Amino acid sequence: MSGDDRPVGRVLSRRAAVVLLGAAGYAALAGRPRAGSWAAAQGVGPCVARPEQTEGPYFVDEALHRADIRADPVDGTVRPGLPLELAIVVSRLADGTCAPLPGAQVDVWHCDHQGVYSDVRDPRFDTTGRKFLRGYQRTDAAGRARFTTIYPGWYEGRTVHVHFKVRSPAERRPGYEFTSQLYFDDAVSDGVFAAAPYTGRAGNRTRNGGDGIYRRGGSQLLVTLEQAGGGLAGVFHVALQGV
Repeated sequence: MSGDDRPVGRVLSRRAAVVLLGAAGYAALAGRPRAGSWAAAQGVGPCVARPEQTEGPYFVDEALHRADIRADPVDGTVRPGLPLELAIVVSRLADGTCAPLPGAQVDVWHCDHQGVYSDVRDPRFDTTGRKFLRGYQRTDAAGRARFTTIYPGWYEGRTVHVHFKVRSPAERRPGYEFTSQLYFDDAVSDGVFAAAPYTGRAGNRTRNGGDGIYRRGGSQLLVTLEQAGGGLAGVFHVALQGV
């Protein structure tokens, strides 16, 4: 069993019921979204219930307010990998309608091209004090939080994934909180991992269908990606109820 299967975190005094909207409206050009694509991403579709998933053992509340999470702020080094523009659009669900939710804090964290997380001790590595591939953004007036990162690598026992958390801003806690994971099509990962710096890994890579966490609703958390500015880009919608 993967360590990611161990829930970590606090239980809020008041938790919001949360649903996720399916992936929609994705595109970017030269590292920046095309206006038309972002406008489409803001469109409100049906609010469909999706699963919450484990936070896992690697969440660290670094309080790093930044959009580009590739660099380690300790020394400025940038983790290598295929650029990934990821946007999470947060909405409020009430009375059967969805509206943008500004001011929500969206945290994103994931492993690097070698399957390593920052600022944790693990049987495979010790990266204490490093802070790469972690950060948060506040959603804007349209409910959008945008991140520039790299396509995640993999480690044995887990398929390729990105962790995310949507919660009240610090000054409004306790409040709502929702934690889950995003996934990508295996065929996309196959193509990414065929090129440097992802090549040469030892061990067996777990695909989506072989991941026990993915099997608990991961098909509803897939992000559709397309080529964009020398990398990939995708958008995912999250709707919160009771906030």
